[in-house]
Amino acid sequence: MKRRTFLKFAALAAVLNPIEILAAASGNHIGKGKTQLRQLKVHPLELPAMSPPVTRDAHVKDYLTKVRHPNTPHKDDIILEPDQFQLLRSVVERFDKIQTHAGHGNFCVLGFEDALLLGEYHPEIGSFTPQELDFLEIIYHQDALDYGFKGEKQLVTLNQTINRKDLFKVPYSGNYLFRGESLEKYKRVKKNLGADLVLTSGIRGIPKQFYLFLHKAYRHGGNLSLASRSLAPPGYSYHATGDFDVGQKGFGGGNFSEKFTTTPVFRMLASEGFVEYRYKRDNMLGVRYEPWHVKL
Repeated sequence: MKRRTFLKFAALAAVLNPIEILAAASGNHIGKGKTQLRQLKVHPLELPAMSPPVTRDAHVKDYLTKVRHPNTPHKDDIILEPDQFQLLRSVVERFDKIQTHAGHGNFCVLGFEDALLLGEYHPEIGSFTPQELDFLEIIYHQDALDYGFKGEKQLVTLNQTINRKDLFKVPYSGNYLFRGESLEKYKRVKKNLGADLVLTSGIRGIPKQFYLFLHKAYRHGGNLSLASRSLAPPGYSYHATGDFDVGQKGFGGGNFSEKFTTTPVFRMLASEGFVEYRYKRDNMLGVRYEPWHVKL
């Protein structure tokens, strides 16, 4: 196996400046008078050479082990170096403050530029530092296939926003859905399953997906590959384009585990053929089984 550098910063730094990108797109004052972004010091992650070569059967077995046990670390996982981990912690804490300030529902549909502005204008949040912005740029532009995530990118620009006119806030859920096909599908499922079915997660913009993905990596020592087996990297989530999660009323966190398959809501969903699941058991997208995730 060739050595692989986790963060391909050299190529990115030559063409990308998140402040300039956002300012050009919006025509506002973001970043004016601020220090230019500094290069983030990153270290290559040395991966061990494999000897003897891995056979196809061994590769499949390794792949299935990963998706069936998503929270188990593996020797070829991409893990942040200590200095990168400190940046990870600081951006997770800042996103957490933004979510608290904006509220859960609003945070889910917030654009990246909106998040920057909230940090800039609210001292209790604080502006993202140049090093944090560098870090977020790198994470966003990293090819998710390097982590083992095989889905396609859904939001292809970092400052892509969600038009509020396209949103519908689902009562008593704290979540939004897109008007049109996504909302109509939810209504059909809700009508047939009734009050026992709840919407547990709807639209997720880039800041929300950053927060979920990076928080998972933070809880597991900076392991980005492990995080990608449960949560799409920022930009890759199908929640940004219409998919949504459902659950059993009163089941709490169990709705995001295989325990959901024991609930009446799941049995009705499966037996009546209302939904097609995005991440089936042993799927080929590098993601754990998600029986609660409804594919649009």
